Amino acid sequence: MMSSTNAKPSIREHYGPQKTAGRQFDRAFWQAQGPEAIFNAATDLIQGYFVLKHGHALPRMERAVESYHRK
Repeated sequence: MMSSTNAKPSIREHYGPQKTAGRQFDRAFWQAQGPEAIFNAATDLIQGYFVLKHGHALPRMERAVESYHRK
């Protein structure tokens, strides 16, 4: 995702066997993106999971109340 400034998008590529790449390329890529892009990508992954698993993009709220008794 690009900001509203006139920043040029950068393309990063890795050539070679995936086994030799390790995680350094991924770490360098995501650290260069910044926290907002990382958060947006994580949100997209979560929404995609819920669409595939449940048919909609809204996660259900967790229910923490175990029991309710009237005094």
